[in-house]
Amino acid sequence: MVEIKNACLGKQAQKVKIDDRLLDGKRNLTQEEISILEKNGNTCSDNWQNFYVSSAEGEFDPSLIFYSDFEGFVILGRLTDSKLKYHDLELECGIYRSAVRNIIAGNDFVIRNVTYLDNYRIGNQVMLFNIQELCCTNHSKFGEGLLKEGEKEETRIWIGVGNENDGRRILPFESMIPADAFLWSRYREDKVLMNRFVELTEAGKSKALDTFGIIEDEVVVKNCNILKDVKIGSCAYIKGAFKIKNVTVLSSQKEPSQIGEGVEMVNGIMGYGSKVFYQAVAVRFVIGRNCQLKYGARLLNSVLGDNSTVSCCELLNNLIFPFHEQHHNSSFLIASTVMGQSNIASAATIGSNHNSRSPDCEMIAGRGFWPGLCSDFKFDSKFASFTLISKGSYQHELNITYPFSLVVQSPGDCAVHIIPAYWFLYNMFAIVRNKYKFAARDKRAVKVQHIETNPLAPDTIQEVLTAIDRIIELTENYLKLSPEECAKVTDYNGDQILLEDSRMKAMNSRDAAELRQIAKDYLHQNPDSKFRLSDDRCQKKYGAVICKPAQSYKEYRRILKYFAAESLMEWVFKNNKETLSLEDIRKIESTPLYTEFVNAGGQVIPSKKIEELFEKIKSRKIENWQQVHEFYDDCQKEYLDVKAHYSVYVIEKLYSKKIQDFTEEDFDDFSQDVAFISMNMLESSISAREKDFTDYFRSITFRNQAEKDAVLGTLDDDSFLKKLRGATEEFIAQLDKLLVNLK
Repeated sequence: MVEIKNACLGKQAQKVKIDDRLLDGKRNLTQEEISILEKNGNTCSDNWQNFYVSSAEGEFDPSLIFYSDFEGFVILGRLTDSKLKYHDLELECGIYRSAVRNIIAGNDFVIRNVTYLDNYRIGNQVMLFNIQELCCTNHSKFGEGLLKEGEKEETRIWIGVGNENDGRRILPFESMIPADAFLWSRYREDKVLMNRFVELTEAGKSKALDTFGIIEDEVVVKNCNILKDVKIGSCAYIKGAFKIKNVTVLSSQKEPSQIGEGVEMVNGIMGYGSKVFYQAVAVRFVIGRNCQLKYGARLLNSVLGDNSTVSCCELLNNLIFPFHEQHHNSSFLIASTVMGQSNIASAATIGSNHNSRSPDCEMIAGRGFWPGLCSDFKFDSKFASFTLISKGSYQHELNITYPFSLVVQSPGDCAVHIIPAYWFLYNMFAIVRNKYKFAARDKRAVKVQHIETNPLAPDTIQEVLTAIDRIIELTENYLKLSPEECAKVTDYNGDQILLEDSRMKAMNSRDAAELRQIAKDYLHQNPDSKFRLSDDRCQKKYGAVICKPAQSYKEYRRILKYFAAESLMEWVFKNNKETLSLEDIRKIESTPLYTEFVNAGGQVIPSKKIEELFEKIKSRKIENWQQVHEFYDDCQKEYLDVKAHYSVYVIEKLYSKKIQDFTEEDFDDFSQDVAFISMNMLESSISAREKDFTDYFRSITFRNQAEKDAVLGTLDDDSFLKKLRGATEEFIAQLDKLLVNLK
């Protein structure tokens, strides 16, 4: 180690230690070089004793440093007569009109008009231009929730996701992904696990007060006010930022990040390939990969998952999974866990109404959450996956347990009205498009967080199974109503004899199992009947009306079959086969069967595997977050096998028999329903898009058809429909082969 006396501004001299390795290939200045530097208006508090430059011949040109003041140690790499250019900004390499203290710079850099630069390690080909303050304290954590020597616990930076009262708070760290944040925020009753999460975060991190700022290669920072305690990854571009403090900006050549005009960021981690600009504010945050925060958006005490875009609005105390869209000035989201693939419409005042003496209420929304314009909700509320909520002010807590449903306020009563399986009954284009669009929008070069983008996956399928059970249970109640009450909630019944017979059987049923079978038989045998069920669990005080339960029940069953067929096809492709055999079924069933799943930050993982992970963490078999991520990777490698076994389980549950006992009639019934769903996806998608081109009111703003075609294109031009046609044909062809050896 080399000791350097740092006498700055008349203060008592301090000894600064520099690692000898930093001085490899470096030398002190010659007297001639000092003369040139001083002639150019430069000063140094220690008479240039601690100023080191490249020892290679011709790699230091003192004439490239003008009107600058130096203190402490300064170690420079190659500095020769050359220029750096980024977009329209082109500057000569060197140091100009800057105050520099305790820095190490790489090769070919520009430091121009930096009023105060202290304690930084600067990479190669870095441009620093017009910066008021760029410094780093020796106790900086760069946005991570760490403590340094002598610091008190209350100074630690936490992020209060999911609950305004910090009951779910987590510690940010550089490699955090939504799965980490979710597991940390949800399983709060396990105190040992919570303590271990803190230990994982601190594992391998130094507590010494010797931190220095880092600016990696090819970074451009220009026209900024304050950057303090900031770590900046390579190829990042920062322009016009107002204040960035205690932040890590993750960036790479493959995934460069950008920060723009008027931005203020304090205490957080910004992910690779993300962009924050136009007066956006982020405080106590983790922003994932390939995200955008813009147009005055405010992200506070929140984690924003990969591939998300937020503009104009405010997000406070949120944990948001990947593929979240939220725009428009009047919308905001408070104290929520939103599980991805979500879209928050304009004027949605979600989280404005608490129902507690303390602001500790919250909301959980499954993936695909889509509230309509001007919607507001009373907390606490919970929504199943792909819940579409009609415009309205919902005055009571909601617990929507029906996935793919539409929720509507009724003008005639206080109960909410729900159509289960609505997306598949009436909005097939949207659900099919979701299947493809999210995968296409995933621009991450490195995919640490695994994301399930298919709407039909084990997490949503388990919700469908629960919804089917609930419809059967409520149908039992319907069949036991008095004739007068039954008539009031029956809108259409095509088989009165079947209804009366089923009601009589229900009244005389001997036990719960027999009653359940009677209700199932009625739903199977009268799928076109239209009646309404009452579910008191879906809304506090007034409950909910379940509309078209027979149609929803039938569609849910078809959905289950389609999921099973699609998952088994994936397994077949993975194993280089075209069809399933009984031996394949036995192989699939030899793997563990999981029937409960968790959407962990976008990745669907069996609940039992989550428990296994926790045991490994608590027993110290897992010692850091990298090992946790490796566990996620292992789960993903097993995912197709897990889905295949779950698919067999679902099929057998639907038909109440082992797949080995299926008749040819059973297989034909299964194939017909799967083919129906597949063709319905295509035909409904074409029909939905066709309306956009044939509807009369879609033509009234155009002078003629030619102008309309030039602006909107034609149905034949739709690339999504072309892709869907091909995928459907391929799926049907594979379906014919899939089960042929099982019949």
